[in-house]
Amino acid sequence: MAMRQTPLTCSGHTRPVVDLAFSGVTPYGYFLISACKACAYLLWMLNKVWDAVSGDELITLAHKHIVKSVDFTQDSNYLLTGGQDKLLRIYDLSKPEAEPDVVSGHTSGIKKALWSSDDKQILSADDKTVRLWDRSTMTEVKALNVAMSVSSMEYVPEGQILVITYGKTIAFHSAETLEQIKSFEAPATINSASLHPAKECLVAGGEDFKLYKYDYNTGEELESYKGHFGPIHCVRFSPDGELYASGSEDGTLRLWQTTVGKTYGLWKCVVPEDLASENSDSVYSSTPEVKA
Repeated sequence: MAMRQTPLTCSGHTRPVVDLAFSGVTPYGYFLISACKACAYLLWMLNKVWDAVSGDELITLAHKHIVKSVDFTQDSNYLLTGGQDKLLRIYDLSKPEAEPDVVSGHTSGIKKALWSSDDKQILSADDKTVRLWDRSTMTEVKALNVAMSVSSMEYVPEGQILVITYGKTIAFHSAETLEQIKSFEAPATINSASLHPAKECLVAGGEDFKLYKYDYNTGEELESYKGHFGPIHCVRFSPDGELYASGSEDGTLRLWQTTVGKTYGLWKCVVPEDLASENSDSVYSSTPEVKA
């Protein structure tokens, strides 16, 4: 039965959406946060920590250069930052007035910095180099050079997988050794990719305004479609894997179903009466209506 993707659009941004992230599952469900260019340069040189429930500002961490990446440890006690000054900084949030631990070694501005291996290691990327650091010794464990500028990284703790995109390449590496597991080539420049929590599939988006969905095991393209009116800057799966979000230069944030037609959240699959009476094994030429 053919199904058509019907994304949900989250309005509110007035500038390109450049980053997004899902929370873990909480007693209240899970949450999605997004960032746009309108506030990137205003806030990223003066990092602030906010209470996610009340919206109150808790801590201000001043930087002399633009910060491109921030990441909390699992217990939220430490904050990792990286930016244009080529330095990684680790802040103890229980002592915000104290100087951060500083890790040096990158040769160009840091694009992404992530905690890994139960916060015992750090993964970071500058222009064409991904580095693995030991937190206890603050030293580099290994470096990985890639052919083109790194556009995104995602750390998947289940299985210790690092997803890296550069040019048209979507590469999967061991987060513990940086050894390559596999890689796929997309038909266009990719800005971001995300691996499904169950490692069944992955999604990617980039400069051609399209979203691509691939089978993780075989590399087969499962779907591709346009849902934005500008390049896609970021994509991420939800923690339960039921949907994924995409953010674009067009200023919109869209939510997509992993399994199209499944009743989930605001998506309701409505099968026309004339099809509902047919045998479920029949091949239908018409498309059931998916209401969002």
